[in-house]
Amino acid sequence: MKLPTEIFGSVIVVHVPEELGGEQRDEFSGYVTGLERQNVVLDLDATETVDSKGLEEILEVQDTLREQAGDVKISTSNAMNRKIFEVTRLDDQLEVFDSVIDAVKSFQ
Repeated sequence: MKLPTEIFGSVIVVHVPEELGGEQRDEFSGYVTGLERQNVVLDLDATETVDSKGLEEILEVQDTLREQAGDVKISTSNAMNRKIFEVTRLDDQLEVFDSVIDAVKSFQ
């Protein structure tokens, strides 16, 4: 799996595909945790579907990156995605921002 990325200093932004679920799970995790930076912003603006396996994978990525002295933060202005994080209460475990810039700045 190769996803579009952008680098902002010590932070890398990963633009998540339209669908994040069980089928993409292993490839997604391996890709994100294998990047050259451990501070990662997952941009979910273009993501239309995130299922429970995709949410679990984001949490696993967070655990792995924290073990490597990094972290993961979420960026999405998509109302449906924000609602998913609120309803599942994952917004208590993951920092969710309205914009990529705000998420990147939060690492500093």
